[in-house]
Amino acid sequence: MTLPSLQALAETPPDMLVIANRIDDITTLDPAESFEFAGSDVIRNVYGRLVNFDPLNLEKGYEPDLAESWTVSEDGKTITFTMREGVKFHSGNPVTAEDVEFSLRRAVILAKTPSFILTQFGFTPENVSETIVADGNTIRITTDKKYATSFVLNCLTATIGGIVDKKLVMEHEEGDDLGNNWLKTNSAGSGAYRVVSWKPSESVTLQANENFFRGAPAMKRVIVRHIQESATQRLLLEKGDIDIARNLNPEDIAGISGKEGITVDSELRGRLMYISLNQSHPVLSKPKVVEAIKYLIDYTGMQDSFLKGQYTVHQSFLPKTYLGAIEDKPYSFNLEKAKALLKEAGVESLEIEAGVREAQERVEIAQSLQNTFAQAGIKLNITIGTGKQTLTRYRARDLDLYVGAWGPDYPDPQTNAGTFAYNPDNSEEAKATGLLAWRNAWDPGDLTAKTEAAVIEGDREVRKKMYEDIQREFQARAPFAIMFQKIEQTGRKSNVKNLNLGGAITAVAYWPVTK
Repeated sequence: MTLPSLQALAETPPDMLVIANRIDDITTLDPAESFEFAGSDVIRNVYGRLVNFDPLNLEKGYEPDLAESWTVSEDGKTITFTMREGVKFHSGNPVTAEDVEFSLRRAVILAKTPSFILTQFGFTPENVSETIVADGNTIRITTDKKYATSFVLNCLTATIGGIVDKKLVMEHEEGDDLGNNWLKTNSAGSGAYRVVSWKPSESVTLQANENFFRGAPAMKRVIVRHIQESATQRLLLEKGDIDIARNLNPEDIAGISGKEGITVDSELRGRLMYISLNQSHPVLSKPKVVEAIKYLIDYTGMQDSFLKGQYTVHQSFLPKTYLGAIEDKPYSFNLEKAKALLKEAGVESLEIEAGVREAQERVEIAQSLQNTFAQAGIKLNITIGTGKQTLTRYRARDLDLYVGAWGPDYPDPQTNAGTFAYNPDNSEEAKATGLLAWRNAWDPGDLTAKTEAAVIEGDREVRKKMYEDIQREFQARAPFAIMFQKIEQTGRKSNVKNLNLGGAITAVAYWPVTK
């Protein structure tokens, strides 16, 4: 009798995909509210949108999804979408223009963190009944002014563009919350998967939609396990308990490279790593202090040591591959220059708190900052918390310094310009938590108007130059030090094919995956 090999015994089922990833940042599964990396991954697979990306050919850009076609009015302000016939929600209810009307209006009315992606087009709770209108099998959206059609459509590929099942959601409405409380932990989509369960900081389980209009996925179940430590992810991958490890550090990537049955993928993502300084702080709001801190970061040292192969130095808010992205790197570690700037600002010593998510590379970045800041007399106290804990404090303007990551919501330069360099109302009452400038109590001054002008510019080359200029002004005076762009290195069982993490423009897609 021949015994099966340990390798054969250890494999996950052929129709199940098991992933190790840090998912402690998920706060909700409602597409009108979700604004975190791991939540976007879930929603990408659960909800259809009017337009979306082909995960096997991202370079094509957006393409029809729940809408099969669209037309644009002569004045460029109204787009009319014709819905695809025969698509059903997981509940069995048909996907209609009325569901789209409800979903987009709902996102504006709820006014959750990502709502600015839609309200930037002039949609308000008061006018959505006239500006977002279903008519038979068509849905008509009318913006406040003429924008590039590509910009509007790219925005509709964002997480907030997910279309929900109106009938099912409203069956679970509590008060006038439009089903928000129920959708935090349940799903009402038409995508390739439905949510079976979400256990915060533990796991997300998805079940295949056998009636998915693009065809039933080969992976009947997807389980994403929250595994914090790189070493643990590596061990599980080597044992065959998981198919994908998404948070391996450079040391563990080196350890699995060349191992039989395991493949390492490297994919340039749109995610940026940055630090930001709360401008309500009496010292951190001094321009010379802001500048000094940018010279107290060992960008190259971090890139070449514990971030090796996984982040590349990048100091502007548009990721490489985006229209208008620049590669200027005006800052490097310069202790003497930083000390001189602090002296000019009248700062001899300073003690501040840094909020850091419990993720290895972010903690290591914070520790590097702690070391270099100390050399200039700045004591950095590090507070480590879960993704949800740290984000909650950051969005409440409750941190002196934040070590953060930011990923674009849609593939247009406005996606980052409109949050880093735009803040029309800096008051506490505005609660514009989707804007990073607001979270740091920073009024960008003329950059807000320049960002507004860039987004409606019709000439591509002129628009490109406008974003380049905005970034250079931002680099010079913003209370942000953008440090790195992510290169995601993933450990994958070699039998797993067609996994695409979304490049620099979207989130991961599970439905094309085969084994």
